[in-house]
Amino acid sequence: MPTIRLPGLIDPHVHLRDPGATHKEDFTTGTMAAIAGGFTLVLDMPNNPGDPTVSPDALARKHNAANGRVFCDVGFYYGATPLNAITYKDIEANVFGLKLYLDHTTGDLKIDALETIRDIMLAWPKQKPLCVHAEDRTLAMVLGLLPSVGRGVHICHVSQKVEIELIRNAKEHGLPVTCEVAPHHLFLTEDDLPRLGGQGVMKPPLYRGRDIDALWANLDVIDMISTDHAPHTLEEKMADPAPFGVPGLETSLPLMLTAVQAGKLTLDRLVQMMHTAPTTIFRTPTQPDTFIDIDPNAKWVISSHALQTKCGWTPFEGMEVRGAVTSVVLRGQEIVRDSKIISERGSGQVAMPLA
Repeated sequence: MPTIRLPGLIDPHVHLRDPGATHKEDFTTGTMAAIAGGFTLVLDMPNNPGDPTVSPDALARKHNAANGRVFCDVGFYYGATPLNAITYKDIEANVFGLKLYLDHTTGDLKIDALETIRDIMLAWPKQKPLCVHAEDRTLAMVLGLLPSVGRGVHICHVSQKVEIELIRNAKEHGLPVTCEVAPHHLFLTEDDLPRLGGQGVMKPPLYRGRDIDALWANLDVIDMISTDHAPHTLEEKMADPAPFGVPGLETSLPLMLTAVQAGKLTLDRLVQMMHTAPTTIFRTPTQPDTFIDIDPNAKWVISSHALQTKCGWTPFEGMEVRGAVTSVVLRGQEIVRDSKIISERGSGQVAMPLA
């Protein structure tokens, strides 16, 4: 099969660690990883350690830090706190959505009080995406709130059988819900933890084979693939306890192309999940004359030595995959040629959502 041309991919869920934890990743290395993986736009989450994006000033610092330093386009989310709803009107036009954390993860943005959760869901503009970290029972709670708050939600990193079944039921009953799944929840299980050690520690955690099977069986319910790219240094991941998170920008597409080769989804469905749906749901700006070329027959073994991410490791080390990015063109500028980054940083922009 000859080289295939696809639109530039969009990852709606990454943690680029800049500012606040740039020893793990920064805007330059993170977007190098993104562009090498075929992503021409990524959306960065707000839970930066030490400087979370929960105020207009913090958002401005992120914009300033990214300007002139990125290889692909980068957009931002705002983080919900019990007290910052008063600032929504000042920032809503500059972010792709609000992130509401209802379960424990990196940072201290978790919100427990039901009344506060409802108030935030009511306060955020209904036309803007509300992304929710909600697992298990908190997911059921969020879905239960939808009729009373009269708005939609986007459920991040679905990982369990019961969760995808609840989401299917909600969609069948007409509730305005979309969702995403990360490749590590499609290709790894808790059985991999003895081998991976700290490199397998993530949030949500790895679950059983039945959960992976349920995600694949309900692929028609899953709107998009997101990497939840969340790098830490190898030293940090070897600690006890290890921090939550794994890198994924450079392995997502080859893993999904391998699934295409295995007949688990079509190439058209892959494009729908990794480009079209994020574009529609998050109202991302048009990137004219932007595309990626892939070699669908390339067979290779994932190796940490070839990664662009600053953290320099992957939980998929040693896995054989099919399909490789050979070139990336962003707004007419060739960024990747023969699978090598050839541009200087600054080829990307800080992205703003469509009105």
